[in-house]
Amino acid sequence: MRPEIAAKLAQLPAAPGVYLMKDAAGAVFYVGKAKSLRDRVRSYFSGSDTRAFVALLDQLLADLEVLLTHNEKEALLLEDDLIKRYRPRFNVKLVDDKRFLCLRLDLAQSAPRLEIVRRFADDGARYFGPYHSAHAIRETLKLINRHFRLRTCSDRVLATRRRPCLQHQLGRCPAPCVLPQTDGEYAANVTAVVDFLDGRTVELRAALAARMQAAAEALAFERAAQLRDQLRAVDRSLERQRLVTADFANRDVVGLYRQGGEVALHLMRTRGGRLVDARRFAFSDNDLPTAELLADFGARYYQAPELIPDEILFPPMMEWQAALADVLSEKAGRPVRVLVPRRGDKRRLVELAEQNARQAFRDQQREQGAARTALERLQRGLHLRRPPERLECFDISHLGGREIVAAAVRFEQGVPRKQLYRRYRVRSLAGQDDFAALYEVLSRRARRGLEEGDLPELIVIDGGKGQLAAAHAALSDHGVDDVELVGLAKARRQDGGDEAPRSPERVFVLGQKNPVVLRQDSAELFLLTRARDEAHRFAVSYQRRRRSAAVGSRLEQLPGVGPARRRALLAAFGSLAGVKAASEAQLARVVGPRLAAELRRRLAPAD
Repeated sequence: MRPEIAAKLAQLPAAPGVYLMKDAAGAVFYVGKAKSLRDRVRSYFSGSDTRAFVALLDQLLADLEVLLTHNEKEALLLEDDLIKRYRPRFNVKLVDDKRFLCLRLDLAQSAPRLEIVRRFADDGARYFGPYHSAHAIRETLKLINRHFRLRTCSDRVLATRRRPCLQHQLGRCPAPCVLPQTDGEYAANVTAVVDFLDGRTVELRAALAARMQAAAEALAFERAAQLRDQLRAVDRSLERQRLVTADFANRDVVGLYRQGGEVALHLMRTRGGRLVDARRFAFSDNDLPTAELLADFGARYYQAPELIPDEILFPPMMEWQAALADVLSEKAGRPVRVLVPRRGDKRRLVELAEQNARQAFRDQQREQGAARTALERLQRGLHLRRPPERLECFDISHLGGREIVAAAVRFEQGVPRKQLYRRYRVRSLAGQDDFAALYEVLSRRARRGLEEGDLPELIVIDGGKGQLAAAHAALSDHGVDDVELVGLAKARRQDGGDEAPRSPERVFVLGQKNPVVLRQDSAELFLLTRARDEAHRFAVSYQRRRRSAAVGSRLEQLPGVGPARRRALLAAFGSLAGVKAASEAQLARVVGPRLAAELRRRLAPAD
């Protein structure tokens, strides 16, 4: 231990606070909180803490900084802020194994629309969720759109539509785009949707029943029938939900299961006493004590006030419940209870969450085992030197030789790592040449990989021998000889027309004359085709975005056409070709008669 560190340890107070561990470059590599800084920080050097990075402290730790706080609550808040600021490499990274999906409803709009978004934002809108799966959120949205009659079109379409769409003709939308909504029904439907998504089903049923009765007494039987259908939809939704508790509380229940550094955490969300959603979190190679891991999760997951329920139940290992309750109460602007139940119904809820966490852990281990088996089989099937723990797949996309782009997707341990996906604009070509495009892209990848020391074990090329040769030339010219290359050729129709059977997927291996045909339903081939299809999807989406931007820029080059009018023209006519084909009268409905005449003159001078 360095003398200056020993001196600081001797002077640490027995007070709450936060400590920052820094390396020789002054970078913070760990941030921790403590009820007693003296006891907590000294424990790192007593031999009782067996985490992996603790054994490296003699080499890593060059400076120790402590920040005192008045109480544990302030320590919890400060730790969260410092982790966000410094992003220390040894702190827990909160990674959800499901996509973050939620529903957004902007009540400030004249005709609010319910839409699926990826994350919460501080924009004044109401957010509901998150939902644990795309299927769950789309089923909810389908039910609401069918029975509560909110618009489904985008804001852009709403602003440019001139007559009601098919949804209005089917009776599923009141057409706020063109028809005045003066009877208050649309606003009442918005309120009903908010109550439904908030879980206030008792109040919602009473309101719907009262509106249905009033409509029937006013002899508005069609409207009464619509309200009856809404009421039945709510009842069917309730029938699918099993009552978790009889107190109708808004509550989250946290369960945890771990084996060493592998941790699974399960969060059950109950609203109005019924289970509405569940989320899973996975932590790998995590040596943080369980009590601190739970406290970190509570402080960092509940960032948005919309996420915070009235009560959160934690397993017995939680030790920071009082401080966390104070922090969350301030964020939510109302009292929030953080409890560690020892007996009764609430303890049984925690046990249920722990059972789900244990099952999530087993599912994850099984998936990892299957991925590992696929990698080993791929190594044997293609005679690779080692299992491809890191695999990258490249694909080229263009439209008739224009807007040539490429995409690279990364798989690690058989699982996509989307944060490591990369897009490329091919700059050296003026026409279509897939081989030259691959050479440029692989050359750039090789240079970056050599600079950063980050090259995969296996690179997969979408194509056959020609593409494989171009990729090999790029790597060889840059001195990369320890990365293995294969080409995956798509299945194709054999001679005999559309009714003929398809040929099998073929894998071309560098240095082998004939392709390797893996078993068509095998896990190893599925891994390759999944990577190929993911690279193709990623490349095509980028190419379409580039093409759309190019079309938009060509429109904006016309006098009088700015971003707003460009969006309106593309929304009305779909493309530049659609704008060119439109009549002057059609253009006038979007941009006015004067600009319409100018557009017709410039885009179609022959007319």
